[in-house]
Amino acid sequence: MDAAFGEALIALLPNLRRFALSLSRRADLADDLVQITVERAITHAAGFDRCARLEPWLFRIMRNAWIDQTRRQRTAGTQVDIFEMPEALPVDPAPALEAHLMLQSVEAAMATLPPEQREVLHLVCVEEMSYAETAEVLSIPVGTVMSRLSRARLALAGKLGIE
Repeated sequence: MDAAFGEALIALLPNLRRFALSLSRRADLADDLVQITVERAITHAAGFDRCARLEPWLFRIMRNAWIDQTRRQRTAGTQVDIFEMPEALPVDPAPALEAHLMLQSVEAAMATLPPEQREVLHLVCVEEMSYAETAEVLSIPVGTVMSRLSRARLALAGKLGIE
């Protein structure tokens, strides 16, 4: 692994964490998923094509790791996180509270979307990936990305009461 690869990897950590949160919807699982992704990326850095963008490659690794974890959890049984605590509110809670409530309603609405639509919506709208990059990460045609994104946007708007 060279220094440029390491620096690029570090620069993409916030993007990886956002995508991990969209997949797992739990901060602790998201952190584990980012760690697994970085570990796999460093291990397989020699196999990365330097002409390609790093971000889609990392998202692909993360999605595969998420699929692996999901399959493992099916046989693990029910797990309960006893350490979750609400975050402390800032001194003037009104603006932050309003933003937090809006974010919660969007997250809740996104959580009700089918996983295929949720993944496409997150990659295109939050991570600002192109349709082609999203298609590559998810191993689907570009037309499928556009169709899923359209359905996801319409469903999300309907759930949020946006006309």
